[in-house]
Amino acid sequence: MGLKLPTKRLGSSRITFLPILHGRLEFAAAVREALLKLKPEAVAVEYPPTLEEKILRGIRRLPLLSVVSYREKDGTTVYLLLEPVEPLVEALRTARELGAAVHFVDLDVEGYQGREESFPDSYAVFRLGYEAYVNEALKFDYPKDPLDEHRERAIAYHLKQLARRYKHLAFAGGLAHIKNIMRFLDEELAEPLGRRRRDDVQIYHLEALSSREVLSEIGYLQGFYERHRLETTRFDRLEIFDRLLQEALSQYQEKRREEVAPRYLKILTQFVRNYALLEGRLAPDFYQLLVAARGAVNDDFAWELWERGTFYPYQTETPDLVPIRLSLEDLLKPHRKLKFFRKAKPLRRKRLLPIKKKPVEKRPGEWKEAWKGINICSFPPEDLVVEGFGRRVMKKALRILAEDLKRVEPFSTSLKDGIDLKETIRHWYEGRIYVREERPVSGKVGSVVVIFDEDEPDATGKERYPWKLTWHGEHDQESDMAFYATPVGEVIIGPGISRCHYGGFMLTYPPMRVYDVWEDPLFDFARNKPERLLIAAIDYSLEKYIVYIAKRPPSSLAKRFAAHQGKKVLYLPLGQFSPTLLKKIQTFHVLEGHHVRLYAHKYIEGE
Repeated sequence: MGLKLPTKRLGSSRITFLPILHGRLEFAAAVREALLKLKPEAVAVEYPPTLEEKILRGIRRLPLLSVVSYREKDGTTVYLLLEPVEPLVEALRTARELGAAVHFVDLDVEGYQGREESFPDSYAVFRLGYEAYVNEALKFDYPKDPLDEHRERAIAYHLKQLARRYKHLAFAGGLAHIKNIMRFLDEELAEPLGRRRRDDVQIYHLEALSSREVLSEIGYLQGFYERHRLETTRFDRLEIFDRLLQEALSQYQEKRREEVAPRYLKILTQFVRNYALLEGRLAPDFYQLLVAARGAVNDDFAWELWERGTFYPYQTETPDLVPIRLSLEDLLKPHRKLKFFRKAKPLRRKRLLPIKKKPVEKRPGEWKEAWKGINICSFPPEDLVVEGFGRRVMKKALRILAEDLKRVEPFSTSLKDGIDLKETIRHWYEGRIYVREERPVSGKVGSVVVIFDEDEPDATGKERYPWKLTWHGEHDQESDMAFYATPVGEVIIGPGISRCHYGGFMLTYPPMRVYDVWEDPLFDFARNKPERLLIAAIDYSLEKYIVYIAKRPPSSLAKRFAAHQGKKVLYLPLGQFSPTLLKKIQTFHVLEGHHVRLYAHKYIEGE
């Protein structure tokens, strides 16, 4: 069929070798493509016959994930994952689809450790082609375990036996073993001595949380491969990673209401490319991608990337097998530790899995289905942050106003309120001293309005912040508040806990005075939501001044309304404030009842 793969002829029979690297996307796709072209009568795989029954059952369960386990004589439990991108699993799946016979030809040995082998990056299979990669890689020798020769002789023996039954046989096995197996096929081989059966072999369903940690390739790659394996055998890892980044970015921006500038994504791609090259890889692994996301954007974005990337979509709440929970320690796999700092509270991760696990849903969507949104209240720690911000803004505005009212003039007969050093230095060349005359600010601030987003509807009339509400303070230290925000119940992070983002809000003191701002016909002449909040703030203010914080100054309509009531709007540009502080204030949580306050911190803190 035009394939230039390692081949061995034994009499009138032909054995085609499909060398693989375990758990790699590119090799699973290449094995499937080769088998579809070759259409062999039988397919042999590098699994021992003692596990055949359980492995074949796991193959039939795919895309559900299975784990085959057994116990060795020394008490060690061995676990074997059956996942979509494992090339041997793909070989068995494709063989069944082609109607070819399948055979397990490896030797069941005790205490097999294997060796850490260094192969060229598997992404080269996609770029160079499977045949080119394999033929080049087979020119080298690789380190072996002492038991490898026994296994290779056993495989060669079984292949010779199968060659007597089939004209065309394909064998899928580890790349490091192929050269020796082909060499042993030329020798006279005795039937290998080894275990013929195991009575303790079990098969389990791999539960969802473990699938985030122990899969050979991340869940997103495995899910993508599973969805498209019947359509194509061309899988570009970099393109899939790019799709993952875009999905994580959309999820991050939707949840956090924070735009990520294109230049940060450019930095991310350059960083991850260089990081991969430094470690001798053509394409980055997921760990490198997470490190780059954290460095180029922030830890919250890296978290969203981890959540999206490790999620395997083919799960079930009612598996036909007993679920099992595994960790990387159980599989004796190497670890990488990555520490995330989401907001102010750090979370430790064991490789890519949080050590301190937050409460999770028993099934996806459980919390959202239970949300009713009838009796709602705020989260007190966030109330303190907003109230503290409002009071600091009041003081800041009055200081700025006092500075504007201050008069500075050259010294003549009186020092007035003291020497103004700044103006004196600025006019040093004149040889004159400048003094200041401070004028007290008559009046206080009664209301504060903060506009994060004016939320102008798009062409379809859709709003980003459609939820409008008026809250009353719970005690005399809190203000009354009116706001517009993202819909309550849209993002649920815990039982009875919804995360929202303000588009804008109004605070007015003292509390328990405000009628529903959004229903009050007195404010219907306002042209948009920010203007309505500002007009309401002016109307309800018992003091002379109202502070308005936004990207753009207040409208002339609002200023005329304030002047008519003998009040004044003090404008502070939004850009004067720290983006980190604004983000902290803009995000808030709505609780479904006061009883939720007893446990809400477990879900909100460090989110």
